[in-house]
Amino acid sequence: MSDLREAAMNSKAWPFEEARRVLKRYEKTPPEKGHVLFETGYGPSGLPHIGTFGEVLRTTMIRRAFEVISDIPTRLICFSDDLDGMRKVPGNVPDREMLAEHLQKPLTSVPDPFGTHASFGAHNNAMLRRFLDTFGFEYEFVSATEFYRSGQFDEVLLRAAARYDDIMKIMLKSLREERQQTYSIFLPIHPETGRVLYVPMKHVDGARGEITFDDEQGREWTLPVTGGRVKLQWKPDFGARWAALGVDFEMYGKDHSTNTPIYDGICRALGMRPPEHFTYELFLDESGQKISKSSGNGISIDEWLRYAATESLSYFMYQKPKTAKRLHFDVIPKAVDEYHQQLRAYAGQDAAQRAANPVHHIHNGDVPQSRMVVPFSMLLNLASVSAAHDKETLWGFIRRYAPEANAATHPDLDAAAGGAVRYYEDFVAPAKVYRAPTDLEREALTDLRDQLEAYDGPTDDEALQSIVYAVGRDRFDPLRDWFKALYEVLLGASQGPRFGGFIALYGVAETVALIDRALAGELA
Repeated sequence: MSDLREAAMNSKAWPFEEARRVLKRYEKTPPEKGHVLFETGYGPSGLPHIGTFGEVLRTTMIRRAFEVISDIPTRLICFSDDLDGMRKVPGNVPDREMLAEHLQKPLTSVPDPFGTHASFGAHNNAMLRRFLDTFGFEYEFVSATEFYRSGQFDEVLLRAAARYDDIMKIMLKSLREERQQTYSIFLPIHPETGRVLYVPMKHVDGARGEITFDDEQGREWTLPVTGGRVKLQWKPDFGARWAALGVDFEMYGKDHSTNTPIYDGICRALGMRPPEHFTYELFLDESGQKISKSSGNGISIDEWLRYAATESLSYFMYQKPKTAKRLHFDVIPKAVDEYHQQLRAYAGQDAAQRAANPVHHIHNGDVPQSRMVVPFSMLLNLASVSAAHDKETLWGFIRRYAPEANAATHPDLDAAAGGAVRYYEDFVAPAKVYRAPTDLEREALTDLRDQLEAYDGPTDDEALQSIVYAVGRDRFDPLRDWFKALYEVLLGASQGPRFGGFIALYGVAETVALIDRALAGELA
């Protein structure tokens, strides 16, 4: 057994914990289907969003963790529920009047308002696949329309008709009395209008695999449940899909958690073992409200990538998936810097430590070297004091601080410098509020200025930090009041960097000039 596999079998990192649960399913006999199947689902009524990324990323991390501890082959299916009826016209698409004529039709039967694909569902599926491909996910795409119409689902649908009463008992317990009167697990697709019908069943013939119902005009119809003429309601569909595909693992958000017994019960009623599941907490916006794609609160994936690399978002997604987290712009700098801290630590870690390091799971064990010789938070402070509007301004400071660095050899640093400038312009500059120093702070700043002007030692973070520390130590109790004063008076912010490192990067003479401006009242 390799060192990593041995470490993974005991690691408390959540991808390995979940992978071991999946492996336990087959501790006695290997899967008859010859592989372990991971699944993630997608409702293609809108565009892919940051939650889609998080779900596929986390599932992929568990899949890769499984591959470390087992030689059983794996597959990941991304399932699009594109046979779902279009309940409302999205607000962000062209030709909305045309779409209104096709309400309640399956998305794959609705014309594409963008005019680029065979249907609206096909357009949104293409957007999903492009999105997943952009981030390098390895997956197999399955369309519900194709799954139903090709006959792949027929065996399970016939079993659902034969065991209709058992499945209805599971569903009815979860419904209000009023809804129970008209509910059916089957949704017929009208042979003439093509619309998905929410109508009660007059009869379900389990032996023949047929349903009988009246449409909205009172006309009676009998349809086979096979061949895509009927679809399942979404909760039964969940459990039936698990049964039909033989899914071993699926994760979903906390808003699904109360449905888990329903999904599992239906899968069992159809004669199959339910998969392992993992329920993750939902993201919150800056005010603590749940993020939703319909309300547009929080931050989009494109917005994150405007300021930072995908890996920093992956790092954020890795952290405590079962804890609700604020997903707002102010989490980006911390995520970037912590990601690079973990990269730097990885090289010196043993197998157990590497198994627990988030970057192992972000990079599937092929962990790159960090070239971020300047933290993102420090780049932001540089942008702030220099009022930078392009990354070349920051490179002027970086080259002096780290002469060996350039954009070609340090591409992650170059990209971060550009992101820092954009972040500064969008968030830091509008919020900057300088204040004048108090008498005690003025005295300390003057002392620091004079010591820096007289300093002729190396431009070393630690040596400069010692000067800053000594100036404040004798005047401020607690000492953090001194550093808070430095940030508020010199940087116009409530928090900031390790100040010795800032001086080393910004420049000793430049810091003297900055203090002079503050003492002269030019900043506040």
